[in-house]
Formats: sequence, C-alpha cells, structure tokens
Amino acid sequence: MSLGALHVIKQSNKINSASVIFLHGSGDTGQGILNWLKFLMGEFSMPNIKFYFPTAPLRPYTPLQGELSNVWFDRYNITPDIPEHRETLESIGSEIDTLINKIVESGIPLNRIIIGGFSMGGALALHTAYHFKPGLAGVFTLSSFLNNNSAIFKEPKALDTPLYMCHGDRDTMVPISWGQKTYQDLIKLGISAEFIPIKNTMHELKKNEIQGLFQWIQKILSPLESDK
Repeated sequence: MSLGALHVIKQSNKINSASVIFLHGSGDTGQGILNWLKFLMGEFSMPNIKFYFPTAPLRPYTPLQGELSNVWFDRYNITPDIPEHRETLESIGSEIDTLINKIVESGIPLNRIIIGGFSMGGALALHTAYHFKPGLAGVFTLSSFLNNNSAIFKEPKALDTPLYMCHGDRDTMVPISWGQKTYQDLIKLGISAEFIPIKNTMHELKKNEIQGLFQWIQKILSPLESDK
C-alpha cells in the first residue's frame, strides 16, 4: 500500500541541508499531526531543515475489528506481549524507504535525516532507523513503544544512531512503563538514548515536549558551513 498525502514545511533559509520525517499516530494523517504541532507551537520552521509529514495508507486495522484506518501497520492487539505484524511492517518499511531515497536524491545525505513520530509513528521510526534503513542521523519517539519480541531486538542495526524518547506519565493507551521498557531494551543493545517523562500528560503532545524535541533536532542537524 502506498503512502497518502505528504505535507512539507520548508526551511526558512535558501539552502536545505537536512530533513526530518515526522510520522503521525494511528488514525491520524500527516496534515493532522502538522496541525497539532502548529496549535502548540504556532507557525514554525528551521533555517536549514525541511520537515516531511507523510500520511499512512488506509488499511484494515485489527484492533478496530477490521475497519479501515490510516495506520502504518496492523497489530494483533494493543499490548506489548504479542507478535509484531511482520507483513504490514515490511510493506510500510518499503514505502518509507522510498520516501527517504527521494529525499537523498534531492541532495540530503542519509546522515542528515532524522525520523520520528508519535505513538505508532514512533514505533515505525524505530523500525526504520534500527532495522530497515540504518545510517540515519537520529530517531525520536513521542509516547511510543516496541513489542517485547520486536525484530529490532533480534536483528539490530545502526546502533550508533542516537535516540530521543518522550512519554506522558499519565498515558493510559501506551503506559509509560511500556515506553520505559522499550527504552531499557534498546539501551541494552548499546544504543545511545535519553528518556524524558512528560509530567501530567496522557496520550498527547505538550508544548514543552515539542520545544525540547526541536532543540534536540537542531543540535543533531545543526547548519553546515555551506549553509551560511
């Protein structure tokens, strides 16, 4: 299944020397999470960084009794102890790979691209960075997860790619304990990661969380001499 609509926030300067792919959560769209960020942050851009907000394909989703939903991959259930849905993960991994390749073809090296996302989008970002497409500049997750038997834990790649994780301390959909276990399992592999609990936060985004994320992105993808 191919990706849906793609929304882009261009860099504020003339030269684009880095990119961020921001993946929405289940049932949302690229436009939806972009609107959420604008609600929290206002209109935003960075001097050298272009942001991409792709939309997941419309597919049957088992937790919704097979109803169609914009989800990156299917899941047998919303718990950490079940197998991953490998077929749909592999399929969407190919689509994200194609998007990344197009960005690289536009002149942005792989090591100047960050991928991340909210909830299910963060899970796909982890699979992309540490399994499907090693060599990215960084990966971030917001209220996200990996299943206990994730393919990442069995066949990890690109362990030098830094990871930034935030999680609401009152999240009932993806409890913070699930996010913390994911973090602990990843650092056991040797991944350099930080985990930041967001106080008084459920399964949602908060302004201070995005401010911290944007600071991390700007640190990883700081302007090059050629940008100046």
